[in-house]
Amino acid sequence: MLITGASRGIGAEIALNAAKQNYFVVVNYARNQIEANKVVEQIEATGGNAVAIQADCSKESDIVSLFKQIDAMGTLDAFVANAGIIGGQNPITKTTEHQLKELFDINVIGLILCTREAVKRMSTELGGKGGKIVLMSSVAARTGGIAQEIHYAASKAAVDGFCLGLAKEVGLQGIRVNAVRPGLIGTSIHDIHGGIDVITKWAAGVPVGRIGMPKEVAQTVVWLCSDDASYIHGTMIDVSGGR
Repeated sequence: MLITGASRGIGAEIALNAAKQNYFVVVNYARNQIEANKVVEQIEATGGNAVAIQADCSKESDIVSLFKQIDAMGTLDAFVANAGIIGGQNPITKTTEHQLKELFDINVIGLILCTREAVKRMSTELGGKGGKIVLMSSVAARTGGIAQEIHYAASKAAVDGFCLGLAKEVGLQGIRVNAVRPGLIGTSIHDIHGGIDVITKWAAGVPVGRIGMPKEVAQTVVWLCSDDASYIHGTMIDVSGGR
Protein backbone atom coordinates (compact mmCIF):
# COMPACT_ATOMS: atom_id res chain seq x y z
CA MET A 1 0.00 0.00 0.00
CA LEU A 2 1.20 3.46 -0.92
CA ILE A 3 0.00 6.34 1.26
CA THR A 4 0.91 9.85 0.21
CA GLY A 5 1.48 12.40 2.93
CA ALA A 6 1.98 9.68 5.52
CA SER A 7 4.57 11.20 7.84
CA ARG A 8 1.99 12.47 10.33
CA GLY A 9 -1.67 12.73 11.25
CA ILE A 10 -4.21 10.64 9.38
CA GLY A 11 -1.65 9.40 6.86
CA ALA A 12 0.62 8.04 9.57
CA GLU A 13 -2.31 6.28 11.24
CA ILE A 14 -3.32 4.71 7.94
CA ALA A 15 0.22 3.42 7.54
CA LEU A 16 0.23 1.89 11.03
CA ASN A 17 -3.16 0.26 10.54
CA ALA A 18 -2.27 -1.05 7.08
CA ALA A 19 0.85 -2.70 8.46
CA LYS A 20 -1.32 -4.54 10.98
CA GLN A 21 -3.19 -6.01 8.00
CA ASN A 22 0.12 -7.30 6.59
CA TYR A 23 0.59 -4.67 3.91
CA PHE A 24 4.11 -3.67 2.97
CA VAL A 25 3.64 0.05 3.49
CA VAL A 26 5.21 2.84 1.44
CA VAL A 27 5.25 5.96 3.61
CA ASN A 28 5.45 8.93 1.28
CA TYR A 29 6.54 12.33 2.55
CA ALA A 30 7.40 15.66 0.94
CA ARG A 31 9.73 17.26 3.49
CA ASN A 32 9.46 15.67 6.94
CA GLN A 33 11.89 12.77 6.65
CA ILE A 34 12.40 12.48 10.41
CA GLU A 35 8.70 11.94 11.08
CA ALA A 36 8.33 9.58 8.11
CA ASN A 37 11.21 7.47 9.42
CA LYS A 38 9.54 7.36 12.83
CA VAL A 39 6.42 5.88 11.23
CA VAL A 40 8.54 3.24 9.52
CA GLU A 41 10.31 2.46 12.80
CA GLN A 42 6.96 2.04 14.59
CA ILE A 43 5.80 -0.40 11.92
CA GLU A 44 9.02 -2.39 12.01
CA ALA A 45 8.97 -2.49 15.81
CA THR A 46 5.74 -4.49 15.66
CA GLY A 47 7.01 -6.88 13.01
CA GLY A 48 5.68 -5.05 9.95
CA ASN A 49 7.44 -3.93 6.79
CA ALA A 50 7.64 -0.39 5.52
CA VAL A 51 9.82 2.10 3.68
CA ALA A 52 9.78 5.90 3.53
CA ILE A 53 10.10 7.53 0.10
CA GLN A 54 10.40 11.26 -0.51
CA ALA A 55 8.30 12.80 -3.26
CA ASP A 56 6.52 16.11 -3.59
CA CYS A 57 3.07 15.11 -4.81
CA SER A 58 2.48 18.51 -6.37
CA LYS A 59 5.19 17.75 -8.94
CA GLU A 60 4.62 15.29 -11.78
CA SER A 61 8.31 14.31 -12.03
CA ASP A 62 8.38 13.39 -8.34
CA ILE A 63 5.17 11.41 -8.69
CA VAL A 64 6.48 9.39 -11.63
CA SER A 65 9.73 8.71 -9.77
CA LEU A 66 7.82 7.59 -6.66
CA PHE A 67 5.85 4.99 -8.56
CA LYS A 68 8.91 3.74 -10.42
CA GLN A 69 10.61 3.12 -7.08
CA ILE A 70 7.58 1.15 -5.95
CA ASP A 71 7.74 -0.94 -9.15
CA ALA A 72 11.12 -2.24 -8.02
CA MET A 73 9.59 -3.45 -4.75
CA GLY A 74 6.64 -5.44 -6.06
CA THR A 75 2.99 -5.06 -7.02
CA LEU A 76 0.93 -2.10 -5.88
CA ASP A 77 -2.25 -3.46 -4.30
CA ALA A 78 -3.69 -0.35 -2.69
CA PHE A 79 -3.22 3.40 -3.06
CA VAL A 80 -4.38 6.05 -0.60
CA ALA A 81 -4.26 9.63 -1.89
CA ASN A 82 -3.88 11.40 1.43
CA ALA A 83 -1.43 14.25 0.73
CA GLY A 84 -3.08 17.65 0.94
CA ILE A 85 -3.02 21.14 2.41
CA ILE A 86 -5.60 23.64 3.65
CA GLY A 87 -4.03 26.41 1.61
CA GLY A 88 -4.15 29.23 4.12
CA GLN A 89 -6.99 31.33 5.49
CA ASN A 90 -8.45 34.38 3.81
CA PRO A 91 -11.76 35.67 2.43
CA ILE A 92 -12.47 35.37 -1.28
CA THR A 93 -11.64 39.07 -1.72
CA LYS A 94 -8.02 38.32 -0.76
CA THR A 95 -7.58 35.01 -2.55
CA THR A 96 -4.62 35.01 -4.93
CA GLU A 97 -3.76 33.04 -8.04
CA HIS A 98 -0.56 31.78 -6.38
CA GLN A 99 -2.51 30.49 -3.38
CA LEU A 100 -5.00 28.65 -5.57
CA LYS A 101 -2.33 27.11 -7.79
CA GLU A 102 -0.40 25.82 -4.77
CA LEU A 103 -3.59 24.37 -3.26
CA PHE A 104 -4.95 22.73 -6.41
CA ASP A 105 -1.51 21.49 -7.50
CA ILE A 106 -1.43 19.10 -4.55
CA ASN A 107 -5.09 18.60 -3.54
CA VAL A 108 -6.41 18.02 -7.05
CA ILE A 109 -3.83 17.87 -9.83
CA GLY A 110 -1.29 15.90 -7.81
CA LEU A 111 -3.99 13.57 -6.53
CA ILE A 112 -5.18 12.89 -10.08
CA LEU A 113 -1.65 12.33 -11.38
CA CYS A 114 -0.87 9.92 -8.54
CA THR A 115 -4.09 8.08 -9.28
CA ARG A 116 -3.16 7.92 -12.95
CA GLU A 117 0.06 6.12 -12.06
CA ALA A 118 -1.77 3.76 -9.70
CA VAL A 119 -4.36 2.86 -12.35
CA LYS A 120 -1.61 2.17 -14.90
CA ARG A 121 -0.28 -0.49 -12.56
CA MET A 122 -3.57 -1.93 -11.28
CA SER A 123 -5.77 -2.04 -14.38
CA THR A 124 -6.51 -5.54 -15.63
CA GLU A 125 -6.77 -4.05 -19.12
CA LEU A 126 -3.13 -3.04 -18.84
CA GLY A 127 -1.88 -6.32 -17.39
CA GLY A 128 -2.42 -5.53 -13.72
CA LYS A 129 -4.27 -7.64 -11.19
CA GLY A 130 -6.65 -4.97 -9.93
CA GLY A 131 -6.46 -2.94 -6.75
CA LYS A 132 -8.07 -0.49 -4.36
CA ILE A 133 -7.90 3.29 -4.40
CA VAL A 134 -9.05 5.55 -1.59
CA LEU A 135 -9.09 9.31 -2.09
CA MET A 136 -8.99 11.63 0.90
CA SER A 137 -11.77 14.20 0.64
CA SER A 138 -13.43 16.18 3.43
CA VAL A 139 -16.90 16.98 4.74
CA ALA A 140 -16.02 20.48 3.56
CA ALA A 141 -16.78 19.21 0.06
CA ARG A 142 -20.50 19.14 0.87
CA THR A 143 -20.72 21.84 3.58
CA GLY A 144 -18.60 24.53 1.94
CA GLY A 145 -16.07 24.38 4.76
CA ILE A 146 -15.43 27.03 7.38
CA ALA A 147 -15.06 30.78 7.00
CA GLN A 148 -12.06 31.90 4.95
CA GLU A 149 -11.32 28.38 3.72
CA ILE A 150 -13.81 27.96 0.89
CA HIS A 151 -10.91 27.40 -1.50
CA TYR A 152 -10.10 24.22 0.44
CA ALA A 153 -13.73 23.12 0.25
CA ALA A 154 -13.65 23.66 -3.52
CA SER A 155 -10.57 21.48 -3.88
CA LYS A 156 -12.21 18.65 -1.95
CA ALA A 157 -15.42 18.95 -3.96
CA ALA A 158 -13.23 18.34 -7.01
CA VAL A 159 -11.96 15.15 -5.34
CA ASP A 160 -15.54 13.93 -4.87
CA GLY A 161 -16.35 14.51 -8.52
CA PHE A 162 -13.18 12.75 -9.60
CA CYS A 163 -13.99 9.80 -7.36
CA LEU A 164 -17.41 9.33 -8.93
CA GLY A 165 -16.08 9.58 -12.47
CA LEU A 166 -13.07 7.37 -11.88
CA ALA A 167 -15.21 4.67 -10.29
CA LYS A 168 -17.31 4.49 -13.46
CA GLU A 169 -14.23 4.46 -15.68
CA VAL A 170 -12.20 1.74 -13.98
CA GLY A 171 -14.82 -0.42 -12.28
CA LEU A 172 -14.52 -3.10 -14.95
CA GLN A 173 -10.74 -3.01 -14.74
CA GLY A 174 -10.56 -4.69 -11.34
CA ILE A 175 -10.13 -1.44 -9.42
CA ARG A 176 -12.38 -0.30 -6.58
CA VAL A 177 -12.43 3.45 -5.96
CA ASN A 178 -13.86 5.26 -2.95
CA ALA A 179 -13.33 8.45 -0.99
CA VAL A 180 -13.30 9.19 2.72
CA ARG A 181 -14.52 12.53 4.06
CA PRO A 182 -13.17 13.30 7.54
CA GLY A 183 -14.82 15.93 9.70
CA LEU A 184 -13.15 17.58 12.69
CA ILE A 185 -10.22 15.26 13.35
CA GLY A 186 -7.58 15.92 15.98
CA THR A 187 -4.42 16.39 13.89
CA SER A 188 -1.78 19.06 13.47
CA ILE A 189 -3.46 20.30 10.27
CA HIS A 190 -5.66 22.30 12.64
CA ASP A 191 -2.71 24.26 14.01
CA ILE A 192 -3.82 26.91 11.52
CA HIS A 193 -7.06 27.17 13.51
CA GLY A 194 -5.34 27.42 16.87
CA GLY A 195 -4.70 23.74 17.59
CA ILE A 196 -6.62 20.91 19.21
CA ASP A 197 -7.92 23.07 22.07
CA VAL A 198 -9.74 25.34 19.64
CA ILE A 199 -11.31 22.64 17.48
CA THR A 200 -12.34 20.72 20.60
CA LYS A 201 -14.55 23.70 21.43
CA TRP A 202 -16.16 23.33 17.99
CA ALA A 203 -17.29 19.84 18.99
CA ALA A 204 -20.51 21.38 20.27
CA GLY A 205 -21.59 21.52 16.64
CA VAL A 206 -20.93 17.82 16.07
CA PRO A 207 -23.95 15.54 16.73
CA VAL A 208 -21.88 13.00 18.69
CA GLY A 209 -20.39 15.82 20.78
CA ARG A 210 -16.68 15.34 20.15
CA ILE A 211 -13.94 15.61 17.57
CA GLY A 212 -12.67 12.48 15.86
CA MET A 213 -9.31 10.78 16.15
CA PRO A 214 -6.96 9.93 13.24
CA LYS A 215 -7.30 6.24 14.06
CA GLU A 216 -11.02 6.36 13.33
CA VAL A 217 -10.39 7.66 9.82
CA ALA A 218 -7.50 5.24 9.28
CA GLN A 219 -9.58 2.20 10.22
CA THR A 220 -12.21 3.23 7.68
CA VAL A 221 -9.61 3.63 4.93
CA VAL A 222 -7.99 0.26 5.59
CA TRP A 223 -11.41 -1.40 5.76
CA LEU A 224 -12.27 0.03 2.33
CA CYS A 225 -9.13 -1.67 1.02
CA SER A 226 -10.20 -5.03 2.45
CA ASP A 227 -12.34 -7.79 0.98
CA ASP A 228 -14.98 -6.94 3.60
CA ALA A 229 -15.73 -3.86 1.47
CA SER A 230 -15.71 -5.75 -1.83
CA TYR A 231 -19.03 -4.30 -3.08
CA ILE A 232 -18.38 -0.71 -2.03
CA HIS A 233 -17.38 1.36 -5.05
CA GLY A 234 -17.75 4.98 -6.10
CA THR A 235 -18.81 5.98 -2.60
CA MET A 236 -17.89 8.87 -0.30
CA ILE A 237 -17.89 7.76 3.33
CA ASP A 238 -18.17 10.48 5.99
CA VAL A 239 -16.14 10.02 9.17
CA SER A 240 -17.51 13.09 10.83
CA GLY A 241 -19.59 12.22 13.87
CA GLY A 242 -22.73 13.15 11.95
CA ARG A 243 -21.57 16.66 11.08
